[in-house]
Amino acid sequence: MRVDLFDFDLPQDRIALRPVRPRDAARMLVVRGQDAQFEDRGVADLPDLLEPGDVLVFNDTRVIPAQLEGRRAGGEARIGATLHKRIDLRRWQAFIRNAKKVKESDQLVFGGGVTAIAESRHEDGSLTLFFEGEEPVEVLLDRAGTMPLPPYIAQRRGVDEQDLADYQTMFASEDGAVAAPTASLHFTNRLVAALDEAGIGREMLTLHVGAGTFLPVKADDTDDHRMHSEFGRIDAATAERLNTAREAGGRIIAVGTTSLRLLESATGEDGVIREFAGDTDIFITPGYSFRAVDGLMTNFHLPKSTLVMLVSALMGRDRMMAAYAHAIANEYRFYSYGDSSLLLP
Repeated sequence: MRVDLFDFDLPQDRIALRPVRPRDAARMLVVRGQDAQFEDRGVADLPDLLEPGDVLVFNDTRVIPAQLEGRRAGGEARIGATLHKRIDLRRWQAFIRNAKKVKESDQLVFGGGVTAIAESRHEDGSLTLFFEGEEPVEVLLDRAGTMPLPPYIAQRRGVDEQDLADYQTMFASEDGAVAAPTASLHFTNRLVAALDEAGIGREMLTLHVGAGTFLPVKADDTDDHRMHSEFGRIDAATAERLNTAREAGGRIIAVGTTSLRLLESATGEDGVIREFAGDTDIFITPGYSFRAVDGLMTNFHLPKSTLVMLVSALMGRDRMMAAYAHAIANEYRFYSYGDSSLLLP
């Protein structure tokens, strides 16, 4: 399909630079089947919008301080590194700013005495960085790194102490993401308690979101786009509980596109969710037949992005373009710190 089919105009003042407080005070646009009216609701209404026996599936990944600033050893040129994907205990794949100044085998010097060797270059221009020393890489990142806010926020204001809390979900426990699973940013202890009281289930999986989630689609046709890969994990017990809930008539509602992509990667053509641990580069576009999920809670996404294509696959392109037009006209807040939507095909 043509990528420009997923384009739309978004006024800059619709891009949220801070989340609302409390988190569950965000607005939520409810989008149902083709003939239903759009519903302007709030995230706090979620327990009333779902049914007992439905299950929300969250991503428990935790954002690490994956943005590094430094220079090439022996040179003055400044470089930036955004870690994308862990390779092993000391190696990360990273996108490099000013990458033309970096050659393989160069030593890169970051703050706090943290150094890394630039190893192999990947097809997408990223580099493998080998972090030197004996301390765990997580310790080095805590010393030298900063929170990797999305470009559309970082270009308009600096990262500050408040982002350390704002850009983590309440479920964050597994270190490894370089971008937050932002649909879960809306949840609070109060909302979770209300969901429990309403008989709505809750399950966790892990998908470590990579910086590739922010890469623009440069191809003119979706067939020519190469999707980034990310590591994900669903344990056997979680898969079994999800299958049991569905067999009992409950709906599986993914909280965020990351949860949805991993659930679909772990599900066979027979509709059975299975244990999964590995990389996924699933690219969901209109025409895809969903196997695992019955709905999705997600924020509003960038024009021509793979995530707009994903929600269009779930609800239909025309339906989602109309929903986005409604959201813009009614002053919903967009992107990572913005408002939410509940998509129920």
